[in-house]
Amino acid sequence: MPYSPYQPYPYQQPLDNLSQLRMWQQQQTTGINWVQGIDAAKAYIVAAGNSVLLLDSESQCFYIKSTDASGMPQPLRIFDYTERTDSQNQPAPEKQPTRDYVERAEFAELSERVRKLENRRKPKMEVVEVNDDA
Repeated sequence: MPYSPYQPYPYQQPLDNLSQLRMWQQQQTTGINWVQGIDAAKAYIVAAGNSVLLLDSESQCFYIKSTDASGMPQPLRIFDYTERTDSQNQPAPEKQPTRDYVERAEFAELSERVRKLENRRKPKMEVVEVNDDA
């Protein structure tokens, strides 16, 4: 659109620091933020209500830095990472089932022992027939 002195120029309000920071973070396309050590991770500026993944270029760890909605930094979370080898990527062998069951033969033997114990405890009663016909 050509410039016309008779039409008002679209005035854009200057951006404050927080707005500039948010625009800068949105423009980051790689998604990988490198820092040099924990001090740099602590000093990294994060916009209010956001979280950032920070990879440490000096050690085998990464950080997640977050702020709440008011911009107050949350505790820095530190994670270590290690390389997996091919043997670690193999599926785990099937575990042998634990012996939380009773086999049929064991159950039959146990049933027989219980039956013998029950018979031993029962007093033997004689059945007396009463004849009321008389």
